[in-house]
Amino acid sequence: MYPFTGSQVQRRMRVCDVLLLAAALVLAIGISLRAQSAEGDAPRHVKSAVKPEYPLLARQMKLSGAVRVEIVIAPDGKVKHTRVVGGHPLLANEAEKAALMMRFEAAPKETTQVIEFRFEP
Repeated sequence: MYPFTGSQVQRRMRVCDVLLLAAALVLAIGISLRAQSAEGDAPRHVKSAVKPEYPLLARQMKLSGAVRVEIVIAPDGKVKHTRVVGGHPLLANEAEKAALMMRFEAAPKETTQVIEFRFEP
């Protein structure tokens, strides 16, 4: 026989859900990193920035925080590849979409850097 009633189990599950969400928020908010180059070179300057859309579900949950995206920038300044390296999964997809649309100054070689998008309700 299970020692808890149905309502006690549901209450414990809600508490666990809230704790998991709180932990994810702490990780997303607590990690902050400015754009930096992986090779140690100075970061390339942004010519055209794109603001990511705030996902409806994240807005309904009043979710905020930062998403860090590692980007590979071609010599012509276009973003070739993205990879999320930190942040809440509900916000990550929109951050990646915005990163792919950004344009940077031209450079003699391909560079890699990390950029951060902040989401506020």
